[in-house]
Amino acid sequence: MATLQSSSSSSAILVALLVAVLCVDPTSSTSRLALDHPKIPHTHTHPTGFRVSLHHVDSGKNLTKLERVQHGIKRGKNRLQRLNAMVLAASTPDSQLESPIHAGNGEYLMELSIGTPPKSYPAVLDTGSDLIWTQCMPCSQCYKQPTPIFDPKKSSTFSKLSCSSDLCSALPSSTCGDGCQYMYTYGDYSMTQGVLATETFTFGGKAKAKNIGFGCGEENEGDGFEQASGLVGLGRGPLSLVSQLKEQKFSYCLTSMDNTKASVLLLGSLARVNSTIKPLTTPLLTNPSQPSFYYLSLEGISVGDTRLSIEKSTFDVADDGTGGVIIDSGTTITYIEENAYDALKKEFISQTKLPVDNSGTTGLDVCFTLPSSETTQVEIPKLVFHFRGGDLELPAENYIIADSSVGVACLAMGASNGMSIFGNIQQQNILVNHDLEKETISFIPTHCDRL
Repeated sequence: MATLQSSSSSSAILVALLVAVLCVDPTSSTSRLALDHPKIPHTHTHPTGFRVSLHHVDSGKNLTKLERVQHGIKRGKNRLQRLNAMVLAASTPDSQLESPIHAGNGEYLMELSIGTPPKSYPAVLDTGSDLIWTQCMPCSQCYKQPTPIFDPKKSSTFSKLSCSSDLCSALPSSTCGDGCQYMYTYGDYSMTQGVLATETFTFGGKAKAKNIGFGCGEENEGDGFEQASGLVGLGRGPLSLVSQLKEQKFSYCLTSMDNTKASVLLLGSLARVNSTIKPLTTPLLTNPSQPSFYYLSLEGISVGDTRLSIEKSTFDVADDGTGGVIIDSGTTITYIEENAYDALKKEFISQTKLPVDNSGTTGLDVCFTLPSSETTQVEIPKLVFHFRGGDLELPAENYIIADSSVGVACLAMGASNGMSIFGNIQQQNILVNHDLEKETISFIPTHCDRL
């Protein structure tokens, strides 16, 4: 079995408590030993490959890492409810929902341009939904956005799609009026409604993609969209950007959320990376009731050297479409099915030789009181996710959030009463490669701020 990093016989990682924050020295962490970076060219000459910078929604704000996580948890709870509502609605044919619920909002923003001449368009990146959309003039109901609202009359490449088009047929909810009219509901009163059209999109300042289908939203309500003009869906459905570009590969590499350097999204030829490190490759699963989600084949979890006693079927997708584990860039912390989470929580507390902080002030479920001395070393148990195809041993900074000014160290995980979600903190400094042709996801440890 492939293992991402050299396994340690010890059940703990030594973590030094520094002046401002508890962190792992990358030179001593097993996850960063002899790290050879994937070679990704910075070229835009290949017509089928391009790179786009990603920025965390809280970048530029004067927040500690713990505060960023707390903000993300608040957003994530709404997203978790939406994702579970989507699955429940799909598993209940007699659902009274007027229109399908979609994932919506997220944690990362991407810059692209739309139209001819191109107009800048900051968009939420969402691997949990498909539709690409932006607010459009004439806007009968729009939220405040950071850039001027897109005016299709000022673009020479704008074209409405007919009701008989394939993309219109792919919409979960549409009506036929002046072109193909769509409505996309994200829950929590967030929605976009307008006409489906095609446009020229520009990525990375140079790479142009023509005739991309998108929603020209004339009526929009934003919950968490205020920093963006719209959203780019990267799901597995026909409306998503990757599907429309007919690209079989895309990757993203997320820097630590307290890093000032941008993360990166790579599509097409640039997503084909070469590395001397053997990647952990695991099959992507498909849930017929939620075909857009990227489901992982998780088989178990270990804390330290102890493999948790978890029912074998816990992470399987049930016959009614419920359960399973998705990987999601738009959810901050990892949420685990509650019975499995209870076992993880109990074992993690038993192996962590620190007093438990039960104050509940952080918003995270499992927290510990840090020693008052800034030079004291504490032991943090290893955390390993066992996927079909290999084991992913996370670096401590991908699951422990510590703040010495508050005096706590917390586990960046929580319980879910529905599907499990592998969140973006756990994905930091790992190149996550999606191969849609082979239906696999690969993980390669990477210093994302150096790509």
